Amino acid sequence: MHDLTGFQRDLLYVIAGADRPSGQSVKEEVETYYSTEINHGRLYPNLDTLVNKELVEKGQLDRRTNYYAITDDGLEEIEARREWEEQYVEF
Repeated sequence: MHDLTGFQRDLLYVIAGADRPSGQSVKEEVETYYSTEINHGRLYPNLDTLVNKELVEKGQLDRRTNYYAITDDGLEEIEARREWEEQYVEF
């Protein structure tokens, strides 16, 4: 996870917390957190990076809509990140 941007980490967390969200659903959730509009030119290349790193899988819901799902590797990366964070911040 050390080589991901903060935005990519946020996308990964949103996908992990949802059941096969569409790109639009991920976008809406991240926009709520960032309190700003996320354009497609920022969103989809970053989702593709997560897919290429095999942290997220991408599938088709219908001809126009893809879904994203966390992979086992993605979950392991989140777990490792949380363990690292706990060294410095108590929850």
